[in-house]
Amino acid sequence: MNEWGYARSMAAHQDGEIGRFAAERDRLLDSIRQPNSDERVRSAMRRVLREDFVPTDLVADAYLNIALPIGDGQTISQPLIVEQMTTALLIGPGDRVLEIGTGSGYQAAILSLLAREVITVERIPRLANGARDRLARLGYANVRVMDAAEQLGWPSAAPYDGIIVTAGAPELPLQLLEQLVVDGRMVVPVGPIGEQELLLVRKTEKGHEIDNLGRCAFVPLIGRGAWPPVAD
Repeated sequence: MNEWGYARSMAAHQDGEIGRFAAERDRLLDSIRQPNSDERVRSAMRRVLREDFVPTDLVADAYLNIALPIGDGQTISQPLIVEQMTTALLIGPGDRVLEIGTGSGYQAAILSLLAREVITVERIPRLANGARDRLARLGYANVRVMDAAEQLGWPSAAPYDGIIVTAGAPELPLQLLEQLVVDGRMVVPVGPIGEQELLLVRKTEKGHEIDNLGRCAFVPLIGRGAWPPVAD
């Protein structure tokens, strides 16, 4: 056992084990329900145990509606935001989805229950290796965790039906739009460090359309076409 708490075995996961925090999880999901909530998304969030994706010393806080630190200056997103972003993507069972910012793998696990294939990209090797091991241990077989390259996204496996960006970009990352199919969707936080607007972007034959989903706050998106790395 490493620093991460595994609250269930592979067999328990495959048998639909709902974990020792079932009541807390149900209360959280009830508290964040929105008028446009998608029951497929809520079912996926019920099946993915958030306690498996937080550090051991924060397991008791797994079902608070807050972001939690996972090390290296990164966080596991607030459940309300996870539901909002996932719902906005309108993922179908045959879709291929790209995630930018794997973190602990929680969002990728939820996506994996909704899509045919998930490719998730992480720039921090410790987090990438941890998420890769964690997702494999828990049986999320249709997720591939990739170490981030210089270019944003993962263009070699494009195009994607949906892209979800779990870090804040200074402006709309057009290089990610290029990796979408026509009529594909991207959810991305855009704005200054510390406060962004959550945008739903639809790629069209002539360009793209944008809906503003509201304010949010994410860690910075780092890389070419985003924020530069912070000097040590």
